[in-house]
Amino acid sequence: MTIPPHSPVILQILPALEQGGVERGTLEMADAITQAGGTALVMSAGGRLVPSLERLGAQHHTLPRCGSKNPLTILRNAGTLARFIRQNNVALVHARSRAPAWVARLACNRTGTPFVTTWHGVHANNFPGKKRYNAVLASGDRVIAISQHIGQRLAQEYHVGSDRLRVIPRGADITQFSPDAVSGQRVHRLGESWDVPAGVPVLLMPGRLTEWKGQRFLLDALARVKQTAPLMSWVCVFAGSCPPGHAYGEALVAHARTLGLTEQVRFAGHCQDMPAAMALAALVIIPSLRPEPFGRVVVEAQAMSRPVIVTAHGAALETVQHGLTGLSVPPGDVQALAEAIASILHAPPEALHAMGEAARATVLAHYTTHAMQQATLSVYDELLGTSLHKNEAAPFQDQSVAG
Repeated sequence: MTIPPHSPVILQILPALEQGGVERGTLEMADAITQAGGTALVMSAGGRLVPSLERLGAQHHTLPRCGSKNPLTILRNAGTLARFIRQNNVALVHARSRAPAWVARLACNRTGTPFVTTWHGVHANNFPGKKRYNAVLASGDRVIAISQHIGQRLAQEYHVGSDRLRVIPRGADITQFSPDAVSGQRVHRLGESWDVPAGVPVLLMPGRLTEWKGQRFLLDALARVKQTAPLMSWVCVFAGSCPPGHAYGEALVAHARTLGLTEQVRFAGHCQDMPAAMALAALVIIPSLRPEPFGRVVVEAQAMSRPVIVTAHGAALETVQHGLTGLSVPPGDVQALAEAIASILHAPPEALHAMGEAARATVLAHYTTHAMQQATLSVYDELLGTSLHKNEAAPFQDQSVAG
């Protein structure tokens, strides 16, 4: 079939469609491609988000073992993808993870198809050969970094020049993450399910239960808050699930018990309604011990006009202006985190309101899903000569980091 130049077929490839930031970004771009008049295809091993993708008008094509690192599997999948590209007139392939990116790189080389990558994760170079494996995500005709922090790393470590590098921050869906969009009933229902006493301030830590996210660090800080202000009422909710087969969640429960925090702490598991969770919260804390590549949950909390506390490294230094749109503390500094929490709990309402409003204004100006979608469409337009991108809403289209 022949696809008109204004309606290109764009294929995104990733390991699976389960849950996470990569998957969310894939669905958001599939929606944007479709709305702009293109044809959105996604290739993965499948997953629970396939129905959501198809409701957006995109098509999913299953590639078994799409995330396999086995070289023979990668070669076999590359052949399958090359045939698919030719059969479906795919104009551009966008890879979002390393193993699928190797598949796509080989297939695009064979077919002469433009190749775009997005570097979403940390992807450390901590053993021989790892940098070579990572490098495929720096090999695109255009390479998208999800923050200036990642962009600087790509420029310095992988020598991606400004001709190919585009910094496009992730964004918050400001239609969902808006104080006006969340009903009191939703907030009340969630508070009851978490057994939060009426009128007690809620401290919220969203994120999966894993060591580097900093849950233990936060528990240690909360113990100091309780020690210095034993009469202050508050509840801290950890909203996130533990990866299957890991005992970290049980270790956190035991650590909270040892610190005497059992009454103040809730381990709520996965939360289906994060806008309501943030509306319930008096404070959102993201105490990551390693630099976050972006940290979408930070801007989602800010979009809800909530005060945030982050650790001062990675992309958090871009999204949080200390003292204006939130607070930042040194990673692993228990005393500094305890003092920051106490300062928010003791702050006058008007000061917290001003911080929340400044934070939301920053998100609206720089970190929306719509801005991310339009900037990514403009990258496709650069390579295809199309006009998918709407010129009036692309604040990030010219952002890049020099090599």
